[in-house]
Amino acid sequence: MNTEKKHSTDNHQGHQGHQGHQGHQGHHDMVEDFKKRFFVSLILTIPILALSPMIQQFLGVDWRFDNDMYLLFALSTLVFFYGGWPFLTGGIHELKEKNPGMMTLIALAITIAYGYSTMVVFGWNGNQLYWELATLVVIMLLGHWIEMRSIMGASNALEQLIQLMPNEAHRIDRNNEVQDVPLSEIKNKDWVLVKPGEKIPVDGQIVEGNSTIDESMLTGESLPIDKVEGDQVIGGSVNKEGSLTIEVEKTGEASYLSQVVKMVKEAQESKSRTQDLTNRAAKWLFYLAIVAGLATFTIWLMLGYSVDVAVERMVTVMVITCPHALGLAAPLVVAVSTSLSAKKGLLIRNRTGFEDARNLNAIVFDKTGTLTKGEFGVTNIVPSNDFKKEDVLGLAAAIEQNSEHPIAAGIVNSAKEQKLTLKRVSDFESITGKGIQGQVDGQKVNVVSPRYVNDNKLVYDQHQFNELSAEGKTVVFVLVNDRLAGMVALADIVRETAKEAVSVLKEQGIHTIMLTGDNQKVADWVAKQVGIDEVYAEVLPDDKANQIKKIKEKGWKVAMTGDGVNDAPALATANLGIAIGAGTDIAMETADVILVRSNPNDVVALIDLSKKTYRKMIQNLWWATGYNIFAIPLAAGVLAPWGIVVSPAIGAVFMSLSTIIVAINAKLLKA
Repeated sequence: MNTEKKHSTDNHQGHQGHQGHQGHQGHHDMVEDFKKRFFVSLILTIPILALSPMIQQFLGVDWRFDNDMYLLFALSTLVFFYGGWPFLTGGIHELKEKNPGMMTLIALAITIAYGYSTMVVFGWNGNQLYWELATLVVIMLLGHWIEMRSIMGASNALEQLIQLMPNEAHRIDRNNEVQDVPLSEIKNKDWVLVKPGEKIPVDGQIVEGNSTIDESMLTGESLPIDKVEGDQVIGGSVNKEGSLTIEVEKTGEASYLSQVVKMVKEAQESKSRTQDLTNRAAKWLFYLAIVAGLATFTIWLMLGYSVDVAVERMVTVMVITCPHALGLAAPLVVAVSTSLSAKKGLLIRNRTGFEDARNLNAIVFDKTGTLTKGEFGVTNIVPSNDFKKEDVLGLAAAIEQNSEHPIAAGIVNSAKEQKLTLKRVSDFESITGKGIQGQVDGQKVNVVSPRYVNDNKLVYDQHQFNELSAEGKTVVFVLVNDRLAGMVALADIVRETAKEAVSVLKEQGIHTIMLTGDNQKVADWVAKQVGIDEVYAEVLPDDKANQIKKIKEKGWKVAMTGDGVNDAPALATANLGIAIGAGTDIAMETADVILVRSNPNDVVALIDLSKKTYRKMIQNLWWATGYNIFAIPLAAGVLAPWGIVVSPAIGAVFMSLSTIIVAINAKLLKA
């Protein structure tokens, strides 16, 4: 499976057409290949220009010598086959797909220029156009090299997903002995041991032990989950605390991660084959070249001219229809916009997706790590009796500084933010599933779960507790010498920039939706904080992708913004996949654009830059192809009755001028 998203299926989407004829080379190798072909062709073009009689005539010099045309033929043949090879094979690929575009247009122009010029060298009556062939190949290679260098490389999303699974598992045999075996040898009903801190290697059921499992990378559930005997576990999730014995239920293609891999693969393969702007322009120019060329040939013959003259007119028209500037019109804008976007913290992986960002109707946000920071922070402290808020937080932080639990990190970080001094703790111990305890300043301090408080029948403000729980917050209780000191509520911290981004998107008429694997209470609370009206919670990865499909069925262009493994199928399914830079490699490999700064506001900047880039591309395409409106009829000979026939040399001057204008215009793009 070629995982370069969309690149393998489109004919010429950015630089994707090359996948068809460059095999499965890496993106870096492809860039180097075009660079090498460009420089070799450029070096060969210098003597080709010097040897061309038309160029000599234009410069007012005479450098002719015996058999110079055969040397010119030899050099041009090298340029045609070596420099033009990607375009020739790309054109064949596009024609096989019945979808001609940029590659076909270039292949047509260089083939006709080479074929006609070779006929002239070996006896046909006319003027050879090798210089036209060489300059066209060089400029098109330059354009493709610039463009490919600007866009990030091929995706390795599926490989990244598979790497989430450990290579080995601790299998327990019939003698109750533990053996380390390759994962491929694990079968259903086997028992495996998973030690604290290890990744769970299979989908299965806990038959012995209890622990806290971090499934956030897989399901989007922000809080680690307490698991006991009889509970299900997912391969790829992380065992945080206790040792577990698991009975294997699903392996290989039946496993949860394999299903996610399958969904990402299907989404990537079924991606729209929408061609980019330049390719659509090239497609119409290809048809125009065929029609105009044949019409020119026919009319000149009908007017009584010789076949030699008719062929020369036809060739001039068909070669001139492929403007040199078209090869640089989009790549130069892409290079400038990619550079501008990188300065803004936006890394563009897929050009067509980026171009389409200007048409977005809806943006779907994952919650954990996207709208929120993906890390816990203290939101409320409710002290009891004679305790103050800072006392409750200080004691909780003192105990929690010895724990690696995300809640512990949230409490400790909040205490540090308030510049509280963390006291020393002794006799620290963890009570799995209930909490932790230790000695602080000679007092026994516990940080415990609601279950512990209820089991020990301690009195607390249940109304306040229920309110905090209803907001999806996690509440822990702080006890001092078995007396309640207070409650500490924590939640995944909402990014301030998320509120700003949602507000601006609403002003632009773009619908905002939250799609999360987290529970409904947490999702509703975050949505209320951020200002999102439409929320889908407790959604599994396949449902996320299906939800994106439903939105697309409305005829909307939809972007998905996420950061986790569970977002990968949705990122691949959306018109535009946007990964948060602080997220997983899998999310970033599946996305079209990466937000380096993990700032939702950058989604707004992305849409704005997409609109400006598109406007600049339209301007450049007009400059690149506009002269065709005049050049093609003149090349066809509409003014011949009045003695005016445009020579290829004059056409070359106009083409050079339009190329310079295109280059200057691209540089004027501002973020």
